[in-house]
Formats: sequence, structure tokens, C-alpha cells
Amino acid sequence: MSLQRLLQFIGWPITAGVIIALLALLLFPQLRGNNAPVPQPQEPKYPVGVVSYADAVSRAAPAVVNVYTEKRVVQRYQNLYNNPLYRQLYDKSNTPQQQRMQNTLGSGVIVDAQGHILTNKHVVNGADKILVLLYDGRGASAELIGTDPENDLAVLKINTENLSPITIGDSNNIRVGDVVLAIGNPFGVGQSVSQGIVSATGRWNLGINSAENFIQTDAAINPGNSGGALIDAHGNLIGINTAMLDETGASVGISFAVPAEKAMNSLRQIVEYGEVRRGWLGLAINSLTHEQIKELGINGLVVTEIESKSPAENAGFQKGDIITHIDGVALIDAPSLFNSIRNIQPNAEITFRVVRNGESRELKAIAGFPPTKT
Repeated sequence: MSLQRLLQFIGWPITAGVIIALLALLLFPQLRGNNAPVPQPQEPKYPVGVVSYADAVSRAAPAVVNVYTEKRVVQRYQNLYNNPLYRQLYDKSNTPQQQRMQNTLGSGVIVDAQGHILTNKHVVNGADKILVLLYDGRGASAELIGTDPENDLAVLKINTENLSPITIGDSNNIRVGDVVLAIGNPFGVGQSVSQGIVSATGRWNLGINSAENFIQTDAAINPGNSGGALIDAHGNLIGINTAMLDETGASVGISFAVPAEKAMNSLRQIVEYGEVRRGWLGLAINSLTHEQIKELGINGLVVTEIESKSPAENAGFQKGDIITHIDGVALIDAPSLFNSIRNIQPNAEITFRVVRNGESRELKAIAGFPPTKT
């Protein structure tokens, strides 16, 4: 065999082997050795957020109840009496009457193992009978312990064992943007959950209650949700759903809840005294305007009226005084101003810092009980 034929015979296997080796290195980079760069898994740029609130709902839902009420309504027969041709023949006092039962629905929240339930006053207002349906399907008659009309709150009690009270959260430290869940009984369809965020805190001057300091949320609140729970992303109670902005008869994404801290304070007083006791100072107050705050460089409440022989008069208050601190705590905004005054208890001694004619001074007052109205 000639040398040329020998090289041809040996060359084809070598060439094929080189081609196969190159293909293998391209298809399997790990064969190139330790010096070859190996792609590393990339860490997410931002932390992975919560994708489900099922755990929060499972913690809170057993404490949320459906509230059904019955109210006996008396009405006159609607026959000939409504005809103007015959109406003058009827004596109103002798007009035949009929009774019917008017039903309402709402929600409530079990807050302790003794069976106390927070709901809205308007849910049970005037009810002759109150029935509570628990999460596990049990039903129970509820007793109305008392109400707090200024905050549209009511306290019910059921005598039922094996209850699952809700965990109370910190409503004072919630922030705009926090995720919240509303649990209740909208339109009577049964317990439902809606999700949203805290849209604002300290909402007031809405004309809903006389004492307003609402949590605003865009979680859907509909008829039947009243008295239900507003919870945080961990299942803790931060508010009692109370009202929605109602222009269409359904939720438009603006709803309001009474903060849990305020609701629990009302509950404790109702359970202990049968009512909410608020201290009386005999002051009429108003918040400063933005222009006044800017001009004076302070924020506070301006005293507009002082009742005769009141704790405020005895303490030396004068019209025009600007209250800037209560017991050393600065009053930051309008809701905190009014709530600080409303939360004063009877017989409590309070130290006020006021600005009078540009000078700061301290006044001490002992709150009394509101005078009995006759």
C-alpha cells in the first residue's frame, strides 16, 4: 500500500472523530472543563409577595357571623282609606291596622370566648328578635347588651360554646396601601370575602356618625356587610365595616370602617356599664382652618363656647383659647383632636396646654358626667 493511500485510510476516522468531539462540546458545555462559565440561577430583584390570603381568611372567618333581625311594623290597611273620595269618612284612630314582620340582615364579629359580638347599631336598631348564624352553621338567639350611637356600634351576646373569637389587631398603626380584607354577608348570599387596600385613615366630617374617625378602603362593601370584619393580611381585626359611599345602591370602591381600637373601647364600656360613658367638659370647640394654622404656626382646637358652671369654666378656659396638647400629647390633625376630647372619661383629670393671646399656658380640668337632659 502506498503512503498516500495509507494517509487517506487513516485521515477519515480522525476527521470524523474531531467533528464528533466539536459537536459534543457544543451540545454539552459541562464537558469543556471547570474553566467554562456555568450559568447561575438569578435571585429575584424584589422579594416575592403574598399570592394568597387564604391563611388570613381561615383565621378570621370563623369569628364572623350573619345577623338576622325581625321587627314588628304596624301599618294601616291600604284599601278605601287611601282613596281621597272616602278618606274623610275614616277616623284615623279607628282605621283598621295590620302587623307585619320586617326583616333585615347584616354581619357581626365574635370578639371573645364569652360570646360578645360587635356589629352596627343600624343593623339591630328597633329589632324585636335577633338571630345569629355562626360560621359552622349553628344558629343562636342574641341579646342586645347596649349600643354606642355616636359610633353606630352595638354589642350582642350569645350563650354558645366552642366559639372562635377573632384576634384584635393594631388599628392605630395601619398605613395607606396596607392590604385589607372585608368579611361579611352581602345581600344575604352568605359569608363572602372581598379584598382591597387602605385608601385613607382618619376620615371624618362625612355626616355618617357624630364621632367619625374612619378607615377608608376600596374593598367591596355592600348591603349586608355592615357590622362585619375588616382584617389585615394576617387575619387580625382592624375595623368594623360600617358604611359605603352609596350613589348607585352598590359598592363603588369607597367604604368606611370604625377602627378596632375605638370599637373595642366602646364594647368594654357597654359590657361594664351598659353604655358608653364620655366625660363632659362643657366646651364647644372647632378645628382651625388651614389659613389659621399657617398664620399662627400651630395646630389645635379653638374654644368657641363655654357652658356656665362647667368643668371647663372651673378650669379657667376662655373663648378663643387654642388647645394644642392634651396630657402632654400634641394634637396633630382634626380627627385626633376631636377623638382626644371624646375619649376623655368622667372623673379624669386632664392637663391642657392652650395658647391665649400668643402665650402658652396649662389648665387642669376634671371631667364630669354629661348633664341630664330634661
